Amino acid sequence: MKNSILIIDDEKSNLLFLNHLLSGDYSVYVARDGKDAIKKANELLPDLILLDILMPGMDGYEVLTELKSSETTHEIPVIFITGLSSAEDEEKGLALGTADYITKPFSAAIVKLRVSNQIRMINQMRDIERLSMTDQLTGIANRRNFDQRLNIEWKRTLRAKAPISILMIDVDRFKKYNDSYGHPQGDAALRIVAGTLSQALKRPADLAARWGGEEFVALLPTTNAEGALNIAEKIRERIANTDIPLSDGTATRVTVSIGFCSRIPAQSDSLNDFILQADDALYTAKQTGRNRVCQGS
Repeated sequence: MKNSILIIDDEKSNLLFLNHLLSGDYSVYVARDGKDAIKKANELLPDLILLDILMPGMDGYEVLTELKSSETTHEIPVIFITGLSSAEDEEKGLALGTADYITKPFSAAIVKLRVSNQIRMINQMRDIERLSMTDQLTGIANRRNFDQRLNIEWKRTLRAKAPISILMIDVDRFKKYNDSYGHPQGDAALRIVAGTLSQALKRPADLAARWGGEEFVALLPTTNAEGALNIAEKIRERIANTDIPLSDGTATRVTVSIGFCSRIPAQSDSLNDFILQADDALYTAKQTGRNRVCQGS
């Protein structure tokens, strides 16, 4: 998938030149005035913005100020494209948060290099962010990722007065499994549990994460208790029936215990209590025989 660039310039010839130069490598969008630029930036969320300084109506400095003051667009890097060359102009742009400058008249090679440098930094930062939010063993979301998403969804469902559910999932007798087959095989079992859990969550808003050790968690926005129970039972059954290959060609299986909690959040509700109730339900599931689903109050 190509990175995207929004070019903002009131001169048609500049737009045509930059569009022709960059459209082979990037998805390019254009705007010819400040108001249209801000609207498109919020709608398209481009990876990079090229912004002319001298424009009628809102000039580039005003556009940049508004972009940087918006929660939606403040992280999008902006390169000024300008014929201004004084140190004062450059200092003003840098103070407002511009990432770089491209001067007119354009040099095709310089434009490409400055754009590619910014895009490379953007992609590197995204890779770092993705890795920081991913559990390295299983490839699913880690606890940090889950905590962020849960906070977002809790606030959203609180505003919408919608249900939300979480599942706490623990691999039964995992220490005994590790002791019997070794840690590499235990890691293989955790990867298969994680994959099975992810496959059972169908909606884009659902999230499977590794909570820690042999414990996993699932976030189910806009899901009531009945729906959460159905999903939990499906997960439990699928994992119990999934073969985990051994090096000698045979296979093993594991089971999981699941505790879940569902509610429509109220202002007086505590997110920590919500998690604790799911965790208490998991404890009940393990204490009452394992390989089962229990609901928190």
